[in-house]
Amino acid sequence: MRIRIVALLLLLVILVVACAPAAAPEEAPVEEAAPAEEISAEGYAAPEPGFAPVPLEAGAQASCAGVAYDGTGAIIAYMPPATEFNYYQAIGAGIEDLAEELGVETFMLAPQSGADIEGQMGMIQDVLTQGVDAIILSTHDEFAAAPLIKQAINDGVAVIIVNSDIANFPTPVNGVVGYSQRKGTYKEGMYAIGMFGGEAKVGVLEGLPGYHSTERIGGYLDAFADFPGMEVVASLPTSWNVETGNTAMMDLLQANPEIEVVVTANDYISIGAARAAEALGREDVVIFGNDGDTTGLEDIAAGKWHATVNTTPYLMGQVALKVAMDCLEKVYPGGWVETPTVIVDATNVNAYLCQPENLFPAPAEEYPCE
Repeated sequence: MRIRIVALLLLLVILVVACAPAAAPEEAPVEEAAPAEEISAEGYAAPEPGFAPVPLEAGAQASCAGVAYDGTGAIIAYMPPATEFNYYQAIGAGIEDLAEELGVETFMLAPQSGADIEGQMGMIQDVLTQGVDAIILSTHDEFAAAPLIKQAINDGVAVIIVNSDIANFPTPVNGVVGYSQRKGTYKEGMYAIGMFGGEAKVGVLEGLPGYHSTERIGGYLDAFADFPGMEVVASLPTSWNVETGNTAMMDLLQANPEIEVVVTANDYISIGAARAAEALGREDVVIFGNDGDTTGLEDIAAGKWHATVNTTPYLMGQVALKVAMDCLEKVYPGGWVETPTVIVDATNVNAYLCQPENLFPAPAEEYPCE
């Protein structure tokens, strides 16, 4: 009897062991990639007319020491948010002209509309399969782009963000090139304050929600904050283009006829706003823009609207390409290279329009250099 009980117990033990879930195999520890060594900023001179690089925020810098470029036949993709904006075409023209001088292969790829975020993300995915050495990128949605940029950096592709001053891109990047958006519109806001003696009813035309619109409109609002007489009556969004600028301005002035000043997030919005003001017989409204677009500069010369922050996009493109090449050659220490801005109005606009080689597209007519 004892033998039988022992046998049964042994059988139960065997069954329990057999039915127990198998132990999970031990996973091999994931090896963290060694961080690329930092490149010293000592002795590095930023490409003119850019200023010396300013370090990005902690955790936002990817070292150029980690790029996979082998030193031969660089291929660089320029990827703006859309082809509908001449501003980004001007940046591209600067890149293309300098690339020809340097013997570097570049190409531009972008959706037609600046609102087509999904289209741009698909294009970035495609470019990452094409063996490019660097991407010069501008996007209206940094968070949507972040996973793809992370993949690019991990693959050894250099990523330079252009037309931005963002110091903490959602994932580390190799460099940033662009003007200080908030500083530029702050200067223009102070110009408007001086022009109106600190007392005016103000309308605001924003861009699409995001970093760029926040910074540009924020500069104006920072300036107005110290002058309670600069009263912001209404603020409306646009899609950064002429058509929505026109529609928003119509709505703005019809609902708020007391408005005397309108500040916008870019020149395309201002161009549309000026057309709306003319259609409504409100040429008295003083309009301020931001960019330095050729059409905008010509509008200012013609007296259609008042002033803009000229951000010299053609030269910005050339600086961005030089930074990208310095990164591929592992001499760029990282950081943000600020490009200059200047307030342009009727008193100095000819000085820019008379140099068509620095504009894209070229002005529709010739302007004398005074």
